[in-house]
Amino acid sequence: MFDDFFSRALIGGFGVAVVAGPLGCFIIWRRLAYFGDTLSHSALLGVAIALLLELNITLSVFIVSVLVALMLLLLQKRASLSSDALLGLLAHSVLAIGLVVLAFMTWVRVDLMGFLFGDILAITTVDLALIWGGGAVVLAFLAKIWRALFAATVSYDLALAEGNKPDQVNLLFMVLMAAVIAVSMKIVGVLLITALLIIPAAAARRFATSPEQMAVIAIILGIVSVYIGLNGSLEFDTPAGPSIVVAALACFVLSVLPVNILRKRTGRSQKNLKDPDVGVS
Repeated sequence: MFDDFFSRALIGGFGVAVVAGPLGCFIIWRRLAYFGDTLSHSALLGVAIALLLELNITLSVFIVSVLVALMLLLLQKRASLSSDALLGLLAHSVLAIGLVVLAFMTWVRVDLMGFLFGDILAITTVDLALIWGGGAVVLAFLAKIWRALFAATVSYDLALAEGNKPDQVNLLFMVLMAAVIAVSMKIVGVLLITALLIIPAAAARRFATSPEQMAVIAIILGIVSVYIGLNGSLEFDTPAGPSIVVAALACFVLSVLPVNILRKRTGRSQKNLKDPDVGVS
């Protein structure tokens, strides 16, 4: 099975979906979509540094993403700019610096499209071990800090009152985000990582009645998106990473439609009750 490139792509994509689902829920709850974009954009700078210094790309992306997260925390405390302004500044700055560094490295052939939009069909067994091994570590840490992180998400003061350390928990959450971006970059690429984190979790919110249930549904929707996206890519010869994101978007749209249809039907029924002549020929 592992000799089949499509099977490896499916297994790798499923691994990313399993890890991205729970983390994506916290991104939704905390309204950190732009923060995820900032970290994902920093991945390209990590790639450039890895190629320049001949380092492991995944490790370099992880280190650069963590440094960008720490820089954001430092600037939030010392700068007079708002958080969204700082995120916009960092996101575009690190992406531009990464592209400029890559442009100067004329002696290295870089598959820029692969880094930007992923190359899941070229995934290897080593990549699978990294995705599932790294994903297991991320999920283990997330499970350990789940209650404290959720308390800090609901209320910073409440988390302090319960004896938690929200600042440390928030920092660890950023590190876990950086780890997920590093291991999933090859799947969907720098520009689409945040979409895979956010869209399944946003769709899961429509069906969940508890935080844990939302995380599980987000994982399921992520796996479904990977399966449909890869099969669609194979069938229609479209890019694999964007196809996965489009499949996730379709899941989100389907999750929204029943609510709107139900509301329209309910509103029409109430209107008919108020005005018996409506709809009568």
